[in-house]
Amino acid sequence: MTETTLDIHQILKLLPHRYPFLLVDRVLDMEKGKRITALKNVTMNEPFFNGHFPHRPVMPGVLMLEAMAQAAALLSFRSLDIVPDDNTVYYFAAIDGARFKRPVEPGDQLTLEVEIERMKAGISKFKGRALVGTELACEASLMCAMRQINS
Repeated sequence: MTETTLDIHQILKLLPHRYPFLLVDRVLDMEKGKRITALKNVTMNEPFFNGHFPHRPVMPGVLMLEAMAQAAALLSFRSLDIVPDDNTVYYFAAIDGARFKRPVEPGDQLTLEVEIERMKAGISKFKGRALVGTELACEASLMCAMRQINS
């Protein structure tokens, strides 16, 4: 039976990202080949809040997109039964239709919902949404490419 949740230890085995760039804290639910629901707990300790913005801390929109892409990578790896090694990279290939609907602030919990629209030849297209509670914070279509590199 395939696990449908992932804790931080399992996430660290699949994603190469580390502090301050690891933006997925937990996977709540996953259906291989279809969808994932993950969490990012947003705290005042995030390093980007020092400069974005000192008088009103707001999570940068590009980091919400990155969080969705990291959730998409987890979904891809599990869907393809891949445990990436140091030679596996998962790149952004495109971001379309990105819309930002509400600011994300310290204390918010960002729920990342990502669905696979298409997977072919190492390139995948996803539909992603980031929510705070039931409020939509960000949505976009994401395209990512899995590649092997030689160090």
